[in-house]
Amino acid sequence: MSRIFHRQISQPLPEAVGGDGIYLIDSTGKRYIDASGGAAVSCLGHNDPDINAAIKDQADCLAFAHTFFFTSRPAEELADLLIRDAPEGIERVYFASGGSEATEGAVKLARQYFLEIGEPERHHIIARHQSYHGNTLGALAIGGNEGRRRQFEPLLIDAHHIPPCYAYRLQRPDESAEDYGRRAADALETTIEDLGPATVAAFIAETVVGATTGAVPPVTGYFKRIRDICDRHGVLLILDEVMCGIGRTGTLHACEQEGIAPDILTIAKGLAAGYQPLSAVLLAGKIYDAVARGSGVLMHGHTFMGHPTACAAALAVLSAIHERGLITRVQAQGEVFAELLRARFADHPFVGDIRGRGLLLGLELVADRDAKSPFDPGARVHARIKAEAMARGLICYPIGGTADGVVGDHVLLAPPYIVTTDELAEISDRLVGAIDAATVGLA
Repeated sequence: MSRIFHRQISQPLPEAVGGDGIYLIDSTGKRYIDASGGAAVSCLGHNDPDINAAIKDQADCLAFAHTFFFTSRPAEELADLLIRDAPEGIERVYFASGGSEATEGAVKLARQYFLEIGEPERHHIIARHQSYHGNTLGALAIGGNEGRRRQFEPLLIDAHHIPPCYAYRLQRPDESAEDYGRRAADALETTIEDLGPATVAAFIAETVVGATTGAVPPVTGYFKRIRDICDRHGVLLILDEVMCGIGRTGTLHACEQEGIAPDILTIAKGLAAGYQPLSAVLLAGKIYDAVARGSGVLMHGHTFMGHPTACAAALAVLSAIHERGLITRVQAQGEVFAELLRARFADHPFVGDIRGRGLLLGLELVADRDAKSPFDPGARVHARIKAEAMARGLICYPIGGTADGVVGDHVLLAPPYIVTTDELAEISDRLVGAIDAATVGLA
């Protein structure tokens, strides 16, 4: 009997005992293709000898030193590397342990910035419906996913939400992608004006939406319009690339493909590729300068921020990504994967949409393709797909609540960057079997 309070109490979990490239191995010897990288984490796969060696070397030297007293060489070198490759205007970084921590820090930093520059009335945070930015209370409050928020609503701070950029469900038949993008972005301006521009601190969004709607990319021009709106009203733009960053969508940072730079950028998951827990908040020079000229103190911190061993792992991960040409590989294999999925599911009666960028792809499941109507949530299609996939030795990431936080199902796919074309074909084949088995009798 396990003494762990697992996420799902009713179902015993297999015990993972080993990893081998894109595979995880359980205690019975069964091998699973990790087609989602856990939750878009394991970008290099499992048991990479270079990453393992970097962790061991650092642990032999220095495992931990609290940042209240010390900095460390791995943290300094990692910061240098991240800033070297950062979007324009990003000049500083601080580290945490996970995506939720990064969101909490980013939002608190946005508030502190306006206090430092003498605009204390700016406190409102705007996000999007169906967004997810973490599970801590602050991050959960900012997120707009109804299913995750509902039971904790009395504990959450006030935040404001606009419709997401979700063309499959929200673009009208009579408008172009560009027109829809402008309409979706203009909802931000309306909300800023309603709240009062002088009271709004920041707008936060995932550049490519991950867990809640399943690899939904923005339409062309959406984020340029968002950037313009934020600039005109003096609002900070926070981009959450915890899931879609570090090469996952085919560029190091997903916002590169939008032609914009945020004021604050959060990254995690692929940053240390699952070998260590690590996240980072990258911020514009103007924010750092405001604090440096003002209080001189970052009013935020966690025990394990800048953890030397975690930073050493991330340095090795980023070195591997660059030196092995893995971002170019993500672009190429992403195109292969998308074509394989379209070929396998083009005529599938329950797959309404296939979308994404790079090696972050999603399939939205529907009961009726023409009407785009979701399955009854009581059918728990996503849970059935997960079980059928695991039985076939496939790890994918099916989630419910896709359409509005309550109804809808999708499957998120985020295989390691090292995945081969043959392995992508095997993933596609096993996924077909899992979805077919999970939807028997639901027509």
